[in-house]
Amino acid sequence: MRTRINLSLRYSTVCSVALGVGGFLTATQPLAASVVFSTFINGSDIQSATGQNSTISITYAGNKFVGGLYFGTGNNQLYQSNLTGGGVTTFGAPIPGASGEVVVGASLNRGGFGTGEIFAGSQAGTQIYHFQNDGSGQSLFTTLPTGGDIRQIFFDPGNSFGGKMIVTTASGDIYTVNSSGTATLLASIGEDTEGLDIAPSSWGPFAGQLLVASEGSGALRFVSNAGVVTNSGIAIPAAETVSFVPANLGLSGNPLEGFYVANYPVDIQKAGASQFAGLQNHAIVTSEDGGNARVWDLIFNGTNLVNNGVVGNLPNQSEDGIFVTAERINDVTVPEPGSLTLLSLGLLTVAGMTCWQKRQTAPLL
Repeated sequence: MRTRINLSLRYSTVCSVALGVGGFLTATQPLAASVVFSTFINGSDIQSATGQNSTISITYAGNKFVGGLYFGTGNNQLYQSNLTGGGVTTFGAPIPGASGEVVVGASLNRGGFGTGEIFAGSQAGTQIYHFQNDGSGQSLFTTLPTGGDIRQIFFDPGNSFGGKMIVTTASGDIYTVNSSGTATLLASIGEDTEGLDIAPSSWGPFAGQLLVASEGSGALRFVSNAGVVTNSGIAIPAAETVSFVPANLGLSGNPLEGFYVANYPVDIQKAGASQFAGLQNHAIVTSEDGGNARVWDLIFNGTNLVNNGVVGNLPNQSEDGIFVTAERINDVTVPEPGSLTLLSLGLLTVAGMTCWQKRQTAPLL
């Protein structure tokens, strides 16, 4: 959210985008879908729980959603909702020293991390705090050696990065962090870097690599697990989140599946799995527009990254977002009966086994 950009032009297609040095790539692919969002967590409920509702981040923790806030009353206090977006209360104790954008991530029972535990950092520094799933046991997990501040906390769902935590920062330093809190510099982008996700197996030479976004320039770059940085040649205005649409999104029939995103400064929005029909294995990138925030569709055509244009809009300003899939539900489900009423355990067991075999992140390169 560094610079608020309010762009008045709304594009349904993109005529051309800069590619490499001096080249241009025309977006010729048709728009595959119109993604429609609806309110998932009401801003008034967040306001009642925390004293404000400047929503900035959201994550799925198996039996709840947990989010962070921007400047204002209770800025360092996380909030939580149940699986239907209701029952909003505070989550854990206020985070010491946190201010500005407070970002969150939930662990996926990979790489020695627990199941559905919450990790949070902020614009105030490079400290990341750890909470148990129920909000108890707050402790300092790690302090990054460099970076300026925390921009995104992400967990590798497969084996491309050993199931580790991946953290982006304002200086562009990207770290991997193991379950003991040891941070290792992966790459330095050289500019503020925020949204990230891991490319699926259908993305050829980039399969298993990070795709990261820099809001200021809009540049999208690939980062391998060896720290090699490749400029994609694509720039998305005010690029915020990067999320790959899972190939199996919605196949479980679980209503939890879909894309959840902080709609600053109002509420949390959701686009259900059906909204992404025809976009499987595409990359969804949101723009931090000051209103009517654009959602962009990108594909890998076997040679290049191609921008297909805008496929939807958030009502306000896009901030952090996350896809909840059958596999993620399986990875972070916490066995707490009162919170599992929406889950079909039989379906998820089958879906989890199938997805494990077809996991979209590639083996170590």
